[in-house]
Amino acid sequence: MGAVQLTLGLIAVAVSIVAWGMFVRTVARMVGIIRLGQPDPTRNGPFVARMKTLVTEFAAHTRMNKFRHVGLAHWMVMWGFLIGSAALFEAYGEVFVPTWGWPILDHWNLWHLLMELLGIATIVGGVALAVVRQLNHPRRADRQSRFQGSNFWQAYFVEAVVIFEGIGILGVRAAKSAMGAHELPLWAAFVTNPVGELLPASPNLVSVLAFIKLMGAMIWVYVVAKYMTMGVAWHRFSAFFNIYFKREADGGVALGAMKPMMSGGKVIDLEEADPETDAFGAGKIEDFSWKGWLDFTTCTECGRCQSQCPAWNTGKPLSPKLLITQLRDHAYAKAPYLLAGGKKDMAGDEIGLTDHSNVDVLALAEAERPLIGGVDELGVIDPDVLWSCTTCGACVEQCPVDIEHVDHIVDMRRYQVLIESNFPSELGGMFKNLENKGNPWGQNAKDRLAWTEALDFDVPVFDGELADETEYLFWVGCAGAFEDRAKKTTQAVAELLHMAEVNYVVLGTEETCTGDPARRAGNEFLFQMLAQQNVEVLNSVFEGRERGKRKVVVTCAHCFNTLANEYPQLGGTFEVVHHTQLLNRLVRERRLVPIAPVAEDVTYHDPCYLGRHNKIYEAPRELVGASGAVLREMPRHADRAMCCGAGGARMWMEEHIGKRINVERVDEALGTAPSKIATGCPFCRVMLTDGVTARKSDGLAGEHVEVVDVAQLLLSSVKRKPEPVADIPTDEVPTGTPLAEEDKTPAS
Repeated sequence: MGAVQLTLGLIAVAVSIVAWGMFVRTVARMVGIIRLGQPDPTRNGPFVARMKTLVTEFAAHTRMNKFRHVGLAHWMVMWGFLIGSAALFEAYGEVFVPTWGWPILDHWNLWHLLMELLGIATIVGGVALAVVRQLNHPRRADRQSRFQGSNFWQAYFVEAVVIFEGIGILGVRAAKSAMGAHELPLWAAFVTNPVGELLPASPNLVSVLAFIKLMGAMIWVYVVAKYMTMGVAWHRFSAFFNIYFKREADGGVALGAMKPMMSGGKVIDLEEADPETDAFGAGKIEDFSWKGWLDFTTCTECGRCQSQCPAWNTGKPLSPKLLITQLRDHAYAKAPYLLAGGKKDMAGDEIGLTDHSNVDVLALAEAERPLIGGVDELGVIDPDVLWSCTTCGACVEQCPVDIEHVDHIVDMRRYQVLIESNFPSELGGMFKNLENKGNPWGQNAKDRLAWTEALDFDVPVFDGELADETEYLFWVGCAGAFEDRAKKTTQAVAELLHMAEVNYVVLGTEETCTGDPARRAGNEFLFQMLAQQNVEVLNSVFEGRERGKRKVVVTCAHCFNTLANEYPQLGGTFEVVHHTQLLNRLVRERRLVPIAPVAEDVTYHDPCYLGRHNKIYEAPRELVGASGAVLREMPRHADRAMCCGAGGARMWMEEHIGKRINVERVDEALGTAPSKIATGCPFCRVMLTDGVTARKSDGLAGEHVEVVDVAQLLLSSVKRKPEPVADIPTDEVPTGTPLAEEDKTPAS
């Protein structure tokens, strides 16, 4: 060990002690800050299922690979960081003893090949990620860039260190090769052996390069320790925990059922809850659960959620990414106040601290900001941002680190509705109609069977007792009963079930809204009132029936999601199928036989609450094919399909900002040159029809373009008579049964 080695080694150790000390202290502080959130015991297990999800998502990069070209580059960088850490810590030995290597591993050629590949992969991956960031820079695509609003210096810093460390791995190995530290075959050192032949055989060179590699890493550690909100760096550690503690233990994304309203780690009983002590949604940053705080910490600012968001893509102020980063910045800025015991009551008066002198003045200022408020109020989240969300779930579906944007948005809405009574004026009428009339349109319950009057057969109505032969309860839904365009879907489904001789009944006046628009708008109290009423009715209908025979068929994607996924939270467990699933099964069983193809070009719009929220993509497409139509997919379809704009109770709110979402979606549909736009949800049908009407008035859509439900396509195919075949003389066309090919060969 020479003077160079000793000097560089001692400097490296001293710098590392400082850097790693800061890092450990920051980690401890970060954990303490995350624990400021509300408890949530639902995240604790089962261990095996959660570990399986974690290993699958990070090792196979299943969620990152939704953007495949980025997924591969990130996969290389990730493994370079994880396994390449062995090369980093090996450098501590190499600074002091240039020939040093890990015991046992240093004698394996395969280990050296792995390190060679990791060094190359880290460089290639880091460069690729930087190039992707440049190609998608906001200066090139304005607000369409998914990186709009992201912190660029942090991202470039991380990518630069990644590339630097990859070069460092190869550089040290090449210097060791030059001095003959290892006798490695070319296949195990196919880069560093040739490079080593160009370098001088110098122990000092190895020590210097190892020292430089260490210092690059320590700069990274130091900077990361200084910035707890540097998600692009911290996600390397927190993402593992965020994935493990995701809402769905089976690995599914946080879609489908809405997270119940919780306080203190328990689901709130609204009849006994006290707004003074219980958190009604999220009115303050500390009302979010610790998993919410972990979400905020883990955001990498990659902008995948932003690129898929229908609100952002139509000029609205909502960006799921920026919403999360704003909550993160606020949470960490307010944390010193909360850690000191600060707390305010509902009136905004301080009840936790008597002495503010020991709390940072910036934290005190942050504590005064309302969570929801306009620019004049210095609010963290603008109301226009909060109410622009359609809860379509595109952000949640695309997030590579499993952030639960929709749950957080609905929690903030809950507080605004239940405590502040501060929500868009249009929702007031909708809430009143739901409460008084049982439907968002305010129609009379006695008219729930009006859709049956146009049919030439009797629709069976539940009369107090379910017959043994009755297989399904047909849940019509509010739109299907009252909205003129949706009625056509209801009638088509009823007619198809009648033709297939499916035994079913409808509830008629006993049916009421499932509560979906109330819950997505934040009115949890109204949702539970409606849901409990429906669960009671449905349980009485199926009384005496075993669980597997409590079948419900639904045409509305929102009703489907609520009945199937949310009613079990309130004691109502049923086997719920969407009408496209049932009709598809009836076609396969030949109980419905298309006899005349619909010879038209059709594009299919995936309803968010059927597709992304419940993963039903194939059944409606198979029905389009069964009808004989030619399916033309839109660029954004299946799990990347764009919302129609109706979800999250947006159907009852006007769009005052930017382009209308339904018009944007219709423009995309018209780009496939269809004669019909098919869908499987009455909300979508209403929104798309309005969009088509708008484009027809603009002269941008042909008068022949029509929006239909897939059930109508199938009904048309089943009912229509085949095209007549022209009479052809039998002497021109062979008749009878054609001979098989083997029978045409003359006998030898």
